[in-house]
Amino acid sequence: MSGAELEVILEGIDFAEGPRWHDGHLWFSDFYQGTVSRIDDAGNREVMLSMDGQPSGLGWMPNGDLLLVSMLDRKVMRYDGQNLTEHADLSSIATFHCNDMIVDPKGRAYVGNFGFDLMNEGLEGFTPADLAMIDPDGTPSVAATELGFPNGMVFTDNGKTLVVAESFGSDFKAFDVSADGTLSNSRVWAAMPGTAPDGCDIDAEGGIWFADALGSRVMRVVEGGEVTDEIAVGTGAFACALGGADGKTLYILAAPSSNEHEIAGKASGSIMTAQVAVSRAI
Repeated sequence: MSGAELEVILEGIDFAEGPRWHDGHLWFSDFYQGTVSRIDDAGNREVMLSMDGQPSGLGWMPNGDLLLVSMLDRKVMRYDGQNLTEHADLSSIATFHCNDMIVDPKGRAYVGNFGFDLMNEGLEGFTPADLAMIDPDGTPSVAATELGFPNGMVFTDNGKTLVVAESFGSDFKAFDVSADGTLSNSRVWAAMPGTAPDGCDIDAEGGIWFADALGSRVMRVVEGGEVTDEIAVGTGAFACALGGADGKTLYILAAPSSNEHEIAGKASGSIMTAQVAVSRAI
């Protein structure tokens, strides 16, 4: 699928992250515009909320409340459609900015973080990071340790396995998920040398589409590491999600760079789409 046709459906964003298909729309955060927005199939944008700081990962509680990562103060916030309140404080777990998040059907959330000041220290400052788990009541704990920038995440096996993209590990790690949400049996789900796996989504056949933050591309990988599809984006690609009416639209969140000093306030980011063969997992 290297020749898949790309369509730009939204421009004028700074740096979009955390894409989630929800209730017939693609939802996403914009780090530097401080917004959470949604778009319809035609790319019409509706800003759902604005906040101080940087929003990132998104997910929903069973009652429909939106959870969103507040990166800079290392918190997860809760939005009921009117009020934005603190759901969990992760400052005792995250050693630098929090980032992506996944929320299970019970409202349990898993949140990654950079581990170190990437923008100012570069890779020389690399420090492994812990993955946080937040119980539905907002209680945080450490779910997994010593990860190389835990980033995008998906569930497989009907929620019995959590797969985590390690951006600085160049792989996907899998964990067994117990009934209480604790993780065990860490193993490599797919080694992806030469890539930096970022935001991702899983399809109905268990393939993971992910943005390669190093390669200006999105790729589909299956367990064991076989790459079945690759789409060149032509600019930086940092997250992707499946959606659309039939679940076969791949939304790609793109920007010229991930460096805050180069893109904040520039409105040079975009969202593109490509049609793929396998629909999103339900």
